[in-house]
Amino acid sequence: MASRSFLQQIEGKFVAPLSQRTSSIFNPKNNSLVTNKHPLCGQEDIDLAVETARAAFRGPWSSFSGAERGECLYHLADLVDRNAEEAAYWESVCSGRVVSQLSHEVPWIARVIRYYAGWCDKLEGESLTDDDGFFKIVKHEPLGVCTGITPWNGPLMVLALKAAPALATGNTFILKPPEKSPLSSLYAGSLFEKAGFPAGVFNIITGDGTAGAMLANHMGIDKVSFTGSVLTGKKIQDAATHSNMKRVTLELGGKSPALVFADADLEKAIAALSQGFTQNAGQVCVSSSRVYAHESIADKLIDGIKARVEEIGATIGSDPQSMSTIFGPVVDRDQYERVHQFIEEGKASAELVTGGYHYAGEGSYIPPTIFKITDPDASCIKKRSSAPFFLSVLSRLKTKSSKWRTILNSASQVTYVFTEDISRVFRVTKHLQAGSIGVNAGVALFPNAPFGGFKSSGVGKELGKYALDHYTNSKTIYVR
Repeated sequence: MASRSFLQQIEGKFVAPLSQRTSSIFNPKNNSLVTNKHPLCGQEDIDLAVETARAAFRGPWSSFSGAERGECLYHLADLVDRNAEEAAYWESVCSGRVVSQLSHEVPWIARVIRYYAGWCDKLEGESLTDDDGFFKIVKHEPLGVCTGITPWNGPLMVLALKAAPALATGNTFILKPPEKSPLSSLYAGSLFEKAGFPAGVFNIITGDGTAGAMLANHMGIDKVSFTGSVLTGKKIQDAATHSNMKRVTLELGGKSPALVFADADLEKAIAALSQGFTQNAGQVCVSSSRVYAHESIADKLIDGIKARVEEIGATIGSDPQSMSTIFGPVVDRDQYERVHQFIEEGKASAELVTGGYHYAGEGSYIPPTIFKITDPDASCIKKRSSAPFFLSVLSRLKTKSSKWRTILNSASQVTYVFTEDISRVFRVTKHLQAGSIGVNAGVALFPNAPFGGFKSSGVGKELGKYALDHYTNSKTIYVR
């Protein structure tokens, strides 16, 4: 890729930032240097991006009809499809994600963009009865300048989740991709001008957490959408509140629980859970890394998952940029050390079933690791992380125990339930504090269904028509 990929994108062009700060990006398959000149933008760069996006919002973009906005998004989706292989490569080379998974994910990203393209000319207002002497019109108008701060474990997908509904509703957008894996976002940025978006409608600011904080605090930004850790999400919400009360959407993840009942189809549960916590090397905010199994089937479940993940672990060290690879490294050495620290803590409070060793080869690879736990207060069943990378199976929890209500009320983005009893499905899901509940299924997202957590796992929704509300203001006009 040309050197422009390491520069910020302003007004449809890749330009050198005013800030002289830079950082390094590494390929985690062997920890080799990708670039040591990735720019970390400063306040002046962010001010310029906001000024550019504001001018575009008030300029040509404001005169685009819904159908015209939709044409831009449809064209963008076509470009994503046509360039899927290159987009997947640039995501893989700095994050370690396997291109075999990305080859399916990138077309799904194009589906999300097409879904919101279809909404562009279907955004409605309302008229209310005039029986009180007033004729009332309710309009839904774009917020203005919106920003998205995306995570390193799926930057291209999350770009679409944030930018597509923002642009569909007529906003302009500033993207801050992750400093660890920004290249797929920068590549995607080159497609917007080709898709027909006016200059300044979509902009990219590269940088670290400092840049994200500047965006959250900026008085010229009307909405910030963030995906990442709970701690950072709280800081962004505080900054948004104390600046200009800007709108906020937060996707914060956690340790998603899976409940496996005695009557569950074990083969189905084993397949879903094995895939769920090894996907993307465990670095998924909805990873099924916390499993509560009925005591009568716990040992059989653990043995089945152990066999599956040891098959996956046997491929450790394979090149994530090869289509035959199914399991890659964690994103960098910092993450590698952090996860091994979790594993050592787990060894002190639980029984290690498999994995947990240090990979002898090069690269930031960690084997799939399973702990069997009987103490519900053990650190590795409770510790919250976006990428704990071990499966914790609590095998002696009875449904009538005092801990059962705690499990049902623990907030998360996703909870997984495995049972063949349909009455139990409705009884249990009624009490679960989760934005999505997968029944006899693993990780899944749908362009037309909302995604987002409860309580500290998130604020607001992405995907589906529900996301559109987060990018518009309602305005009431009444006439006597």
